[in-house]
Amino acid sequence: MIDETESADTRPTKIVYVAEATAHGGREGWVTSQDGRLDLRLAMPPAFGGDGGGTNPEQLFAAGYSACFHNALVLVGRRAGLDLTGSTVAAKVGIGPNDARGYGLAVALSVSLPLVDQDLAARLVSAAHQVCPYSNATRDNIDVSIVLS
Repeated sequence: MIDETESADTRPTKIVYVAEATAHGGREGWVTSQDGRLDLRLAMPPAFGGDGGGTNPEQLFAAGYSACFHNALVLVGRRAGLDLTGSTVAAKVGIGPNDARGYGLAVALSVSLPLVDQDLAARLVSAAHQVCPYSNATRDNIDVSIVLS
């Protein structure tokens, strides 16, 4: 069975893992993780006048959200007794000015479930959107669109 109900409170009841990262120099610097596994040069994308010679926070967010959503999708599929071999989730994260004189994000997720019919795929995606921590964190804060490809 696929549960599509929304939870009233999506905050964790217990923290089981904490990731730590430190930015040095903002968007033109680098970012490291506490355990040393992440050490990346950051650069402004060309759209913001940079040389694009490094990654940027939006790429890192896209990587994190796509991986997290895909894991939620596989979990929901497993709970329903389904094998989601060959499935993928791609994320596009857009950034631009907002009306509050700052900047905002928008996310577009593209989900591929090649071995699942469209109706079931839509239900799986809806359930995964309720399970995924990134979805729960962004819900009602930024625009997130999800399409089945």
